[in-house]
Amino acid sequence: MTTTYRLAVAEADIAYDVGGTLPAADGRPPLFMIGQPMDASGFATLASYFRDRTVVTYDPRGLGRSTRTDGRVDQTPTVQAGDVHAVIEALGVGPVEMFASSGGAVTALALVATYPNDVTILVAHEPPMIPVLADAAATERARAGIRDAYEAKGSGAGMAAFIAMTSWQGEFTDEYFAQPAPDPAVFGMATEDDGSRGDPLLSDRSWAISSYHPDLDALAAAPTRVVIAVGEESLGTFTGRTAVATAELIGQQATVFPSHHGGFLDGESGYGGQPEAFAHQLREVLDDTN
Repeated sequence: MTTTYRLAVAEADIAYDVGGTLPAADGRPPLFMIGQPMDASGFATLASYFRDRTVVTYDPRGLGRSTRTDGRVDQTPTVQAGDVHAVIEALGVGPVEMFASSGGAVTALALVATYPNDVTILVAHEPPMIPVLADAAATERARAGIRDAYEAKGSGAGMAAFIAMTSWQGEFTDEYFAQPAPDPAVFGMATEDDGSRGDPLLSDRSWAISSYHPDLDALAAAPTRVVIAVGEESLGTFTGRTAVATAELIGQQATVFPSHHGGFLDGESGYGGQPEAFAHQLREVLDDTN
């Protein structure tokens, strides 16, 4: 059984879900799954492979069911870390285990750095942090290209630019920037502009997430076991490179998972991966006591 709760935090109302009992029936900490800009709904398939565990998911402020009253539309990892910390405190069972994806992995790294006793083990899957890359300036330019395409021509053009950036292999060179703007129709997307400009993925609203640099000293001092994960199909792409670089910064090699950036998603998402194999690998990492 899954129960939904609402938690009032500073200038926001956070929705979170608990699947299972608190304390957990197996005596282990809850498994908290977080993403960004993806909300809790994106973890339905992955959570289904952990029915023996108490699984917690949440919607980041301003996304999904979580509302905000701070008058802002941007997403920042430190603010989100505070929200996740508040949810963990509300659970009332001590530290959690955590799987964090994409922007959620950035938030999770900020959480461990700021609240080091909240998480026993963190599996941070492909955190998209530009500052860890050798070609950070060029990557920022590529990121701006997505925003510019979105602002100029709408979501189809923005998403086509996003796909072009995130599928590019290796550093962003002159060859990348010399390419013509990708055609949304090639990806089966509408070319008409619906006028909306609030997408957190295509606008600059989440730039604080991708501009975050992890606090390496705080991570090293935390008791949390941090595992940086990368999809086998992502190696060489933007988020694959950020995962590998982040792992190196904290003195480890990235742990390779099946599939790609959304490897835990099913086919209904339109970006289906290998969720069963992904869940198996996640379980092995979480259960590894070494």
